[in-house]
Amino acid sequence: MQSPSRRHALRRIASAGSSLALPSLTRVNQSPSRSDSVIAEENALPGTREWMLEKTRVDPVSKYRCPWIEGYASKASVRAGEEIAFHVSTNPASSFTLSLYRLGYYQGHGGRLVKAFDPFQGTVQPDPPVGEKRVRACAWEACTTFIIPREWVSGVYVGKLTELREGTQSYLIFIVRDDREADFLFQCSDTTWQAYNRWPSQFSLYDNGVHQWYWGDSVQVSFRRPYGKYCQMVDAPLSIGSGEFFLWEFPFAYWLESQGYDVTYLSNLDTHADARGLRRGKGFLSVGHDEYWSLEMYRHVEAAREAGVSLGFFSGNAVCGRIRFSEQGDAFERVGVFGPPGGTREFEKMAALAHERPYANELIGAHSTGPVTGGADWICTSPEHWIYAHTGMVAGDRIPGLIGWEYHGDPATIPGLEIVATGPTQSAPGTLNGGVYTATTYPGPRGNVVFNAATCWWADGLSVPPGYVRAHVYTEPQGPDRRVQQMTRNVLDRMLG
Repeated sequence: MQSPSRRHALRRIASAGSSLALPSLTRVNQSPSRSDSVIAEENALPGTREWMLEKTRVDPVSKYRCPWIEGYASKASVRAGEEIAFHVSTNPASSFTLSLYRLGYYQGHGGRLVKAFDPFQGTVQPDPPVGEKRVRACAWEACTTFIIPREWVSGVYVGKLTELREGTQSYLIFIVRDDREADFLFQCSDTTWQAYNRWPSQFSLYDNGVHQWYWGDSVQVSFRRPYGKYCQMVDAPLSIGSGEFFLWEFPFAYWLESQGYDVTYLSNLDTHADARGLRRGKGFLSVGHDEYWSLEMYRHVEAAREAGVSLGFFSGNAVCGRIRFSEQGDAFERVGVFGPPGGTREFEKMAALAHERPYANELIGAHSTGPVTGGADWICTSPEHWIYAHTGMVAGDRIPGLIGWEYHGDPATIPGLEIVATGPTQSAPGTLNGGVYTATTYPGPRGNVVFNAATCWWADGLSVPPGYVRAHVYTEPQGPDRRVQQMTRNVLDRMLG
């Protein structure tokens, strides 16, 4: 049953008509949005931009952490009704505030305040020792434990932390999941966020104590630590503590919710542990930079495809590194590659890892290949394909800079697979690097479909949420594009049948 406040908000937004839609989010040849969906109801509630950080600092010695205030949630993913704890350190010791926000559209504000705690007295929590395989797992005391209210809607939630001595801020981040049937399952790429997390200093999956961009085994990373400053492609200090969500995934989630699509959210860890849960959606969405998967994740998504769930890989470099979780399930290490030997440029120690089936292109349609990195324009090669309906694109039409910074190529020999866009990649404008990207579709066994956008930057073509910082290297994406929005809508509507 809707609360009076929700009913009032829905009446208010309905009377406003389309006036709340941003110009770049206008629907074209639209199928009816799910105005009765949980997401539409949630986004009718008043939004705010208070979720955005205003003042943060990065320790120049570590280069990645904000020791003045930093924290992490005890669970990467939590169901409504379950308990979660928040672990925070302030150095020097300071009282601090913690406010929780759900991220979405919310009339263009991007977030909604769901809980503000009374101030806490912070302490200097100890840096964790360097464990076996260089793992850094904190054992910080919790400032509070909290039962997630049952009425909270699935989504990505941030805790805005503010120390009260000088006003320095950072985030902690977690996912609220549910078990309801929904049109789309949005998988957050938090194993990849954690793989690149160098907190407290050079302790990512990419550092073995010798090489800072190592790609071998015997290095482990833990979810029991804060997220440090992101260290690739873009300088975004006002996202510190939030992993990679704001950089690659938020523009997609923001656009989906602005359009009223019925979407629920889950973690990579949920995909790993809950095979049956993947079958409650009509479409499974991999977004942005979704590099690190366990073999269980692969098999569970493969089984969902065979059961009739459509797959949308709006991502690049997806399903590349194979990981294995620890017995406790809160840490993981790299153990293999979802691709053939010699299929990609061999990074430091990559050749020592197992390169064996299943390969990523047997699930996605294409996968990381060649130089792995590079950029390109999206080039229409099959204008008669359903993905181009209502876009007006003809053969050879380009969407500048949409491919990058990592991409998929080397399409699999899957019956019915079609290449919808392809072209050479480059290391700088006009400088080809020998790579070829291929965006593909192929039919599933039960009338479902699998789409591969072949780029980390697809979401950039959908929206510009508050605070979004555009990345560019090799090429530069150009922001919201009506054609990208329409192709996305075509894929989602095909998934809905």
